[in-house]
Amino acid sequence: MIHTKNNRLSKAIAGIGISLSIAISAGAVAMPQPVQAASSSSKVSSVISIGKKYVGVPYKFGAKSGITSSFDCSSFTQYVYKKVGISLPRSSKDQSKSGSYVSKSNLKAGDLIFSDTNRDGIINHVSIYIGNGKLLHTYRVGVGVTISNFSGSTWDKTYVTARRVIK
Repeated sequence: MIHTKNNRLSKAIAGIGISLSIAISAGAVAMPQPVQAASSSSKVSSVISIGKKYVGVPYKFGAKSGITSSFDCSSFTQYVYKKVGISLPRSSKDQSKSGSYVSKSNLKAGDLIFSDTNRDGIINHVSIYIGNGKLLHTYRVGVGVTISNFSGSTWDKTYVTARRVIK
C-alpha cells in the first residue's frame, strides 16, 4: 500500500513539474519585446546596407518611384524603406509626417532627418541618419547618393525635424 501511495505521489509531483515547465516556457515565448528589438535592429541594418548599395547612383529631381537608375532624396528613402516593408509617401514634406517625432539629440540609426535647404519654411530634403554623425542621402546632380557628415552641414543648419519610422 505504501508503494502505491509513493508511486502516485511521484507521478503527481512529476505532472506538476511538467505543467509548470510548460507554463513558464509558454510565458517566455509570449514576451514580444526581445523579438521586436531584434526585428527593429535588423530593419535598421537592412535599410543602411540596402541604401549603401546605391552610393554613386545619380541624382535626378522628380525621379520616378521604384526606379534605381536615378533618385531624388525622397524617392531614395521611399525605395530603401519599402525594401524592408515600410511604406513612405513620395515627397519629403509628406514623409516628415510619417512615424513618430524624435528630437535631434535622440537620433538613432534609421531615423529620417528633414531639412529646409531653400530656407523658405517648406521641408524639401530627407536623409537617412546612419549613426556616428553621418547621413545617407542623395542630392544635386553630380553628387548623387552619398554619405555626408551631419554636424555643421547644410542639412544640420537647415534641420526642421526628424522622424522614427522603424519601431
